[in-house]
Formats: sequence, structure tokens, C-alpha cells
Amino acid sequence: MEHLAIMRKSWGLLPKILSGEKVIESRWYKNKYSPWDKIQKGDIVYFKNSGEPVSVKAEVFDILQFSGLTSNRVLEILNKYGAKDGISKDEIGKYHEMFKDKNYCLLVFLKNPEKIDCFNISKKGFGAMSAWISVKSINILKI
Repeated sequence: MEHLAIMRKSWGLLPKILSGEKVIESRWYKNKYSPWDKIQKGDIVYFKNSGEPVSVKAEVFDILQFSGLTSNRVLEILNKYGAKDGISKDEIGKYHEMFKDKNYCLLVFLKNPEKIDCFNISKKGFGAMSAWISVKSINILKI
């Protein structure tokens, strides 16, 4: 499978992925959303900032899924994996506040990130608010 991850530009995460500072992409949910149970080792994740073309890709080399989260468990995950997720120690509290009421956490471990020739996509049929889309081929989304 191939995946499209849409990032918040204000968080400045794409440069961290490319530099190797961010080797985990985390997704925190109240309910199970894509790519929960859909992503596997060897899959490719394409990244784009919201409102911009796709510009980065990386390979998945591991996945961890956590369910039944509590505020304390969220803090444990952030403390253990936050640095590899591009979160500095002084930002842990801010992210804990954002994620403390989530029920699910998905950690996607990345390798071989690279800048690619930019391309635009259409999310038609996937929901305008979709922040992660899993498809057989990224070409399905290209316009």
C-alpha cells in the first residue's frame, strides 16, 4: 500500500523528516482512523503540508499501535518516543495536553526519507478533512 499523510505546515515537520530528526510519524485518535490496521512494513508514505503539493516520501520500517490510552499512558509514549517524533523535551507538556484524551496512538517508523518531484493530489471521494489516505497506488490521487 501507499499512503498520503497531510501535515500541519505550522508544525514544520517535513524538514525534520528529511533531516532525519523526525523518524516517527505519530497519529493520535479518539476513534480508529486510517491507517490503523492498514499500514505495514515496506509501505511508502508520501507527505504534504496542508494546502501544498506532495513533496516528501519515506519507507515504513515498523509500526506500533496503542489502544485504551489514559493520560498517563499518553505521557509515557511521548516521553519514550517524542524525540524520534520530532518533539523536544520542552514541548512534551504541550503535546500531552493535546493528546491526553485520545484513545489510540499509531507510531509509524520511517526510513530513507527523500525529497521528490512535487505533485498535486485530489482527495475527492476520501473526505475533505482526511489527514491520512491509504491507497493501492499514490497515482490514484495524482492530478
